[in-house]
Amino acid sequence: MKKYLPLFAAWAVLHLFWGNALAAGNADRGGDVFDSQCAECHSVKAGKNKKGPSLFASIGRKAGTVPDFVYSDAMKQSGITWSPDKIEAYIAAPKTVVPGGKMKFDGKLTTQESADLLAFLTTLH
Repeated sequence: MKKYLPLFAAWAVLHLFWGNALAAGNADRGGDVFDSQCAECHSVKAGKNKKGPSLFASIGRKAGTVPDFVYSDAMKQSGITWSPDKIEAYIAAPKTVVPGGKMKFDGKLTTQESADLLAFLTTLH
């Protein structure tokens, strides 16, 4: 058993490093995720809405408050303030977080893509 201790220790260190590397989002990769998964419906420019509202400065914003965008009643009444945790939950399961909302995204991002997308969104202010 003692002969395996160095191998176990090396595995544990690599696992901790690799796990933390995956948990941390990369804003550059998040921009790519945005482009491939979100840009058809959302803009990152202030005041430029598409099928969905602009996501510029979305972190910390109360849901349903982007000017000149018509939200569902469900979104306007959700009481959500967009924190990274709330955005992560929403993109994973929009219809669960806001039943009756009109977002069409199916919530199929990997954990890493989600972390990268959140890192990107935090740069938009």
